[in-house]
Amino acid sequence: MKKMPGMLDADLNGKVCLVRMDHNVVKKGKIKDTMRIDATIPTLLHIYKQGGLPVLMTHVGRPFDKKTGVITISEADSVQAIVNYLQTKLQLKGLIPDLQADGKEGLIDLKPLKPAIDKLKKGKVDFVYLPNTRWFKGEEAKDESADVLAKKLAKYADVYINDAFGSWQAHASTYAIVKYLPSFAGLLMQKEVDHLQSVFKPKRPLVGIVAGSKFDTKIGPLSSLIKIADHLILGGVIYNAYLCYKYSIKIEGVGEEDIAAAAKFIADSKEHEAKIVELPFIVENKGIEKREAKSWKIHNVKELKKGTKLGFVLDVAPQNFEIEEIKKIFTEAGSFFVNAVMGYTALFPEGSMAMYRLIDSCDKAVKLFGGGDTIQDFKEYLPGVFAQAQNDPKYYFFTGGGAILDAIQEGSAYGMKPVKALIEKKQ
Repeated sequence: MKKMPGMLDADLNGKVCLVRMDHNVVKKGKIKDTMRIDATIPTLLHIYKQGGLPVLMTHVGRPFDKKTGVITISEADSVQAIVNYLQTKLQLKGLIPDLQADGKEGLIDLKPLKPAIDKLKKGKVDFVYLPNTRWFKGEEAKDESADVLAKKLAKYADVYINDAFGSWQAHASTYAIVKYLPSFAGLLMQKEVDHLQSVFKPKRPLVGIVAGSKFDTKIGPLSSLIKIADHLILGGVIYNAYLCYKYSIKIEGVGEEDIAAAAKFIADSKEHEAKIVELPFIVENKGIEKREAKSWKIHNVKELKKGTKLGFVLDVAPQNFEIEEIKKIFTEAGSFFVNAVMGYTALFPEGSMAMYRLIDSCDKAVKLFGGGDTIQDFKEYLPGVFAQAQNDPKYYFFTGGGAILDAIQEGSAYGMKPVKALIEKKQ
């Protein structure tokens, strides 16, 4: 395989650098967590050091309605909060070009980019930040309109840099654009892909831990991960679906589609089924609105009769991680890959907390964490442990979760389509 071209090898002096970031951290107009923004700052500073002129872009939220094709432009999905943060943190002046929407089709006319980039070239601003990429017509398209948008964007730049590891889907701003400009990986992208190699060539034994709200979206990655890992632990709704199928029980909120997906996963993974580590103690709650002393109880799933109907199972109980056989798997691990919040942490954070603490106690193991919710909950519920982990070389926190699962499904750290596009591009 050809080497992924990195920005350290690019001539950026005097060049307008169109840089795709993953700054999708804005909720209702406010930044929830700056981690993803901070992770891309070295790329931005390198552009300045090399004399480049940065034009940044990211997606925020999901303003595109796939059913109707309508793009809703709202301040809630604006990049303004990101620009404000960068201006304050780096003491720079940024500019968002004033592009006008064409009805419900989003942003089409990019001509107002020219005066904004002229200001950048004249030093009147330090960076230009494009409006939310998902406001542009063609960004998420699967037809020629993606190429139309990519060509329009390419007109205003000399070089394209992809530093958006977390934005793994093949969209106009992550994939199609590569056809029209010299293209390179940013510093964060290179760092993330390098660490991803530790999942494919791990220090063994490798314990993979994955949770999620839908099983059908996880079948591909899980079917690949179970072949790579030495042990696999499931959490969330996908674990509930697994238990429903395996033990012939019913759990509130687990649909037939998820149970069918769990059945397919088990059938497809028959050869590796022994790698699945079951956590027998589960937490049942009467609802998902509140937690009260009499509203929840712990069950040992292995003691439930076939046909048992449970309410909402919202966590795995902390005592799972005190079972000697399970503790041994953790303490003997060489590596952990964790993309998992084990339950509904708004009501029941204890299962996730117990697991994160046990992982943290495994001093010799490499600890790879991915997924926004996973890292956010780790940070929120165990702030001291999380803070110490930032300076521990055995920890690594990816800026993307879906990106890692996509790469695992593809079978390579270089498997994501935007990364493949960079590698296959002839400079």
